[in-house]
Amino acid sequence: MLPVLLAAAAVTAVLGPLPDPKLPYGEHPRPGPQEELKLSHIAEAGSTVTVTLTCDPLGGGHPQPAEACATLAEVDADPGRIKPANRACILLYQPVTAELTGTWKGREVNWKHRFGNTCEMRRATGVLFRF
Repeated sequence: MLPVLLAAAAVTAVLGPLPDPKLPYGEHPRPGPQEELKLSHIAEAGSTVTVTLTCDPLGGGHPQPAEACATLAEVDADPGRIKPANRACILLYQPVTAELTGTWKGREVNWKHRFGNTCEMRRATGVLFRF
C-alpha cells in the first residue's frame, strides 16, 4: 500500500492535482464571488421581498445590480452611510424593515433598519431596496 501512496504523491507533485471530473476539459473551478449579499424588505403587515446580489461578477435577482453595487462600494456596504434623496414622502405609517446580510469584500455584513414606510426606506437607501 505504501508504494502506491508514494507513487500517487509523486505523480501529483509532478503533474499537479487531478482535474475536477464535473468540469469540461481544461476548465478550472472559479472562486466564489467576494460580494454575495441578500437584500430584504419586510412589511409589518407580513409581506417579505428578498433578492440576492453579487458584485464580482454582477448577478443575482436585483433589477439594477450595477447601480446597487456602485452604491454599496461608495459606502463600504453600510447603507446607513447613504445620503438620503431630497424628496418628500407621505406621512403614512406602514412600517417596513430593510435588511442587508452576506459577504462584502470577504467580510460579513449584517445591516438592519426599520423605516416608517416604503417611501422613507427608498429615500434613505437609494436603489438598494428598489425591487
